[in-house]
Amino acid sequence: MIDKLLIVWSSGEKEVAKKLVLLYGSVMLPRGYWDEATIMIWGPSAKLLAEDKELQEQLSLVKQSGVKFNACVACTDDYGVSEQLKELGIELIHTGEMLTHALKSDNTKVITF
Repeated sequence: MIDKLLIVWSSGEKEVAKKLVLLYGSVMLPRGYWDEATIMIWGPSAKLLAEDKELQEQLSLVKQSGVKFNACVACTDDYGVSEQLKELGIELIHTGEMLTHALKSDNTKVITF
């Protein structure tokens, strides 16, 4: 069975992004903690990421480790940051369906920040 992790990143606080989401994100696959991992950008985190170059650089390193990223298209449209996140290589989706599937799955764990 494949162990999967979904991190729902909704906080608009930079320290949460740096010291929790992206720090853990950078080591969780290389260290073998999970077989697959996705970070879902939802709410205020979308605006924070679109406006912060330091976080964008950290995100790039996390992506290189194999972590997948997606973002709530309704949120990114609402904040007016859809194009900026697409340019970072983040897939814009309707996240409710993915989150519901993950919550109901036996092999996916979900954490939120």
